[in-house]
Amino acid sequence: MKHSALSLASAPRRELYFLALYRVLEAGILAGLLFSPLSDVLDNDQAQSPMLATGVTVFYLAFSLAMFFLGRNEKHLLPIVMIGVCVDIEVACLITYALPAAAPGVAMLLLFNVAAACTLLPLRWGIGVAIGATTAHFIEYLVATFTLNSSARPVAEVIMFCVSYFAVGLLAVQVGLRARRSQQLAEARGVEVANLVEVNELIIRRMRTGVVVVDRDNRVKLANEAATGLLGTAVSDPSGEARLQDVSPELARRLQRWRAGAQEDEAPMPLGQDQPDIQPRFARLLAGSELALVFLDDATVVSRRAESLTLAALGRFSASLAHEIRNPLAAINYAVQLLEESREFNPSDRHLLGIIHQQCQRTNGIVESVLGLARRERAIAEHTELNAFARQFVDDYQQSMSIETDSLEAVTGNRPVMALIDPRHLHQVVTVLVHNALNYGRLPGEPARIRVRVFQLDNRAMVDVLDRGPGIPPAVAAQLFRPFFTTSEHGTGLGLYIARELCRANQSNLEYVPVPGGGSCFRIAMPGPNSLLSA
Repeated sequence: MKHSALSLASAPRRELYFLALYRVLEAGILAGLLFSPLSDVLDNDQAQSPMLATGVTVFYLAFSLAMFFLGRNEKHLLPIVMIGVCVDIEVACLITYALPAAAPGVAMLLLFNVAAACTLLPLRWGIGVAIGATTAHFIEYLVATFTLNSSARPVAEVIMFCVSYFAVGLLAVQVGLRARRSQQLAEARGVEVANLVEVNELIIRRMRTGVVVVDRDNRVKLANEAATGLLGTAVSDPSGEARLQDVSPELARRLQRWRAGAQEDEAPMPLGQDQPDIQPRFARLLAGSELALVFLDDATVVSRRAESLTLAALGRFSASLAHEIRNPLAAINYAVQLLEESREFNPSDRHLLGIIHQQCQRTNGIVESVLGLARRERAIAEHTELNAFARQFVDDYQQSMSIETDSLEAVTGNRPVMALIDPRHLHQVVTVLVHNALNYGRLPGEPARIRVRVFQLDNRAMVDVLDRGPGIPPAVAAQLFRPFFTTSEHGTGLGLYIARELCRANQSNLEYVPVPGGGSCFRIAMPGPNSLLSA
């Protein structure tokens, strides 16, 4: 019954309509033969019961009209088809009995009714209709023969029609089953395709890469969420009349050059202020199609991926590089120790040897920090008094580095400021910040004035490195801590990145703080003495 229900539910409404229309045609033909001048074609002398024929024809005409207007509800397909075909068979038998001269034509008309009903019905019901039509036709012949003691119809004709009913019914049942299965399969595939279309639309809509579909006249036909975020809401006009040149003239120009066969421009394309640069790519939607696909990749995302790959390679390279750096450092440090034991050097020379030894130790510490960063090693945090650290740092820096007319001073308070941080990492971070301030934090023609300020804010220890230079533009400030970003021809772009990563390894934060009166400020915010380090 489950298979029957599925078969019935999948039956189309159109077949019911044509079967009901054919039934009206049959009733009309019978009525025309009986109630019009065409009735002369019937041999009234051989008519067994004209009154029966008239009554059956009137009933069948009314029944066919009722079925045409009311009998096309798919929800009640089984009873509608069974009632209709049973009436068709009964009417055919009665007309054949009443009008023997019309028997061959009526039998031929009934073939279509049987075939159509078997096509629409399930297997068991369809076979039952075929057997019923065959049995009814043969019983009518037997009744006419024994009632009238003779029959105007040859037995061979009756047998051939009975065989035809049964064969056509069986064939129609198989055709109907195949058609319903094909329709069910098509509906299932249609649902799957619709689901796939929805999934594809969702994927395209949620893609981080912007996708724009443009026709031959540069009208935007489709844009996903990422493209709308990059190009603005004008690109997602529901009417599909937004023109690409109005949204982004440069993108329209590149698309036109690509369509003309020119080499694709791989340079990132700026969209405007406070907007990321994009990397456009073009492709045809289909071979020979006039629709073009425009992929918009956020250049910052692409660069970050490249940076991640570069940093991964740098991490692998640092292990082998550290060995090459450590060996000469160890040799220099050992040679300095031997020279310090000599009595031939005066105090000034010994002071220089001490500077060399100190810087060797510092360089070795930097190598260790870079390796620790690459390996994500745990920072060794200590309780550090920042006022003393700042004063010691300034003294060491002034002794080891020649700052000439520039000034470097520590601004500390009377109350101690404690922090929980690895002092080696803190020393390296402050060194990077002071070095950058001396190089870039000065006005033209004036000496640099650098201050290392220590204070406490909201139970956190703070160290500020301030200069009185020209400051940093907002566009540059947003990229300061990106690896390999530099505004200097001689810089590597790794100093601030490593400094920030070292701060993060100590659960600290390094940020750039704009100074309203001019200059720059880099602030290190560290955990207080009561914080627990869980790097």
